[in-house]
Amino acid sequence: MTPSQPTQSNPSTAQARVLVDEMLRHGITDAVLCPGSRSAPLALALAAAERAGRLRLHVRIDERGAGFTALGLALGSKRPVPVVVTSGTAVANLHPAMVEAAHSGVPILALTANRPPELRGTGANQTIDQVGLFGPHARTVVELGAAGDPEFEHRHWRAAIGRAILTATALSDPGPVQVDIAFREPLVPAEGDEEYRLTAADGTALGGDDDDDATTARAVTAAPVDLLEGRPGGRPWVQRAMAGLDSAPGASAVAVDLTRRTLVVSGAGAQPVSGLVGVPTVAEPGAPVPLHPVHPLAIPRLAPEQVVVTGRPTLHRSVTGLLADPGVDLVILDAGPHSPNPTGSAAELADSVLTGWDVDPAWVAEAAKVNTHAREAVDRLLDRHLTSAGPTGLHVARAVARGMRAGGNLVVGASNAIRDLSLVGPLDPDVSVYANRGAAGIDGTVSTAIGVALTAPGRTVALMGDLTFLHDLSGLVLGPRELHPEDLTIVVADDDGGGIFSLLEQGDPRLATDFERVFGTPHGADLRALCVGAGIPFTDTDPGGLEEMLTGPSISARHRDIVPEGMRVVRVSTSRQGLRDLHAALRAEALG
Repeated sequence: MTPSQPTQSNPSTAQARVLVDEMLRHGITDAVLCPGSRSAPLALALAAAERAGRLRLHVRIDERGAGFTALGLALGSKRPVPVVVTSGTAVANLHPAMVEAAHSGVPILALTANRPPELRGTGANQTIDQVGLFGPHARTVVELGAAGDPEFEHRHWRAAIGRAILTATALSDPGPVQVDIAFREPLVPAEGDEEYRLTAADGTALGGDDDDDATTARAVTAAPVDLLEGRPGGRPWVQRAMAGLDSAPGASAVAVDLTRRTLVVSGAGAQPVSGLVGVPTVAEPGAPVPLHPVHPLAIPRLAPEQVVVTGRPTLHRSVTGLLADPGVDLVILDAGPHSPNPTGSAAELADSVLTGWDVDPAWVAEAAKVNTHAREAVDRLLDRHLTSAGPTGLHVARAVARGMRAGGNLVVGASNAIRDLSLVGPLDPDVSVYANRGAAGIDGTVSTAIGVALTAPGRTVALMGDLTFLHDLSGLVLGPRELHPEDLTIVVADDDGGGIFSLLEQGDPRLATDFERVFGTPHGADLRALCVGAGIPFTDTDPGGLEEMLTGPSISARHRDIVPEGMRVVRVSTSRQGLRDLHAALRAEALG
């Protein structure tokens, strides 16, 4: 059949092509895909879009890793990212990433292929009740029924995708959305319709579109509609989310008298607040680097009268205790649908502050003194411990903090890694920090880091523990035709188990009989062999070697002979023995 006599597209093929075209018109630049049969119409339409140079397609074999890759791509690109999976348990495997995206306000679109209604409840293969499977962790569910008359339904399909993207990037509460699409067979193009191609970004025709898809071809050649950057008065969704979104009902500006002893606590998602720039601040990794930092271990030495919370602090019990102190006036700034008040303390909620007073210089000087004392204490004890007992995760985090260069990206695993980093900083203020702190799970960190490295400019370093690394080992498996990170270093602090439990109640010596089996969970895995099996370059070093590696010329340039794809794993063997005592000594020394 010649291009002048196009074949009619079957309904599922036409539906998928329209949906992909509409996502492109809304500024989608990256999409993640897992292989599957029921999702074939979307897979082929996305492949056509990639051939036309309209988006970058990332294919993954593991749906859980695919979801976190989409999350990382969204973080790095500051745009919503769709992840496409087939029906059944493939959908269920997206749930961890959807939970994280829901709690951290990241707009990912779960495009879940489904069986048509007539096959549900009949025992048909690979069919589950997947509409609304993510429950409250999806901002909304857009259900598209099986295609009937494509010409009649084009407008409905486009409106549905537009609604999903607008919901995912909403000013009030951005987050993940499920789009469930029922596809009837045939799931592949009709004979003679295989060579469908989108129009290139410059308008060059790359193939013959059939009559049913003429609307699609015209839309793609038009200027893309970027609803994220182009909305009047709008800002990229990440900035909106981190700025605190809309205020809670009844919230407003609150007056903060800075002549009182005022401390700012700046957590995940915090943004700079001009009226509080000169106030002593406890800042978690990822929050703006403050002008007057306060080390978290120094908090007990201070006696603030009031605390202003920006973002969502989650890391330190010294902070939690401070926020729960009934003798401290508490102001929660940028209160939104996920207000950061886990202690349930009486607090004043506000979406802005009024500050007409100067900060007391004596208070700033006192805070600076205790901060310097705490930081020097940490360095001194870590140096002593390194000499006497060897490295810990704290030493690895310190090497990474010292090795990060301005303009780089740092992805930090949950559990000990981000807590260690917060104790040994500070980082260069021009380093972008990413961490899955919405639900604070360790799963998907490797895939998140790869997603960030593929979209955010600059070198990317990921810091994580061995259990976090092993939890997402399949994320390392990238096909030879897939886009690989140009410069990603995954640093693993390997203490053969779960070091964080040593620092929690479970690490109490009276529970030592069962601790190692049910909390320490040593694995004995050969990380080098696992990386070699995945084709990933692997290096063993110590904290000093790691710092030298990171502060020298680009790793890709220095080690091009062993880094053909620009991604490598660097392990530092550490010990969790004595970790509880070391942290106790750090607290005591910081307060001494």
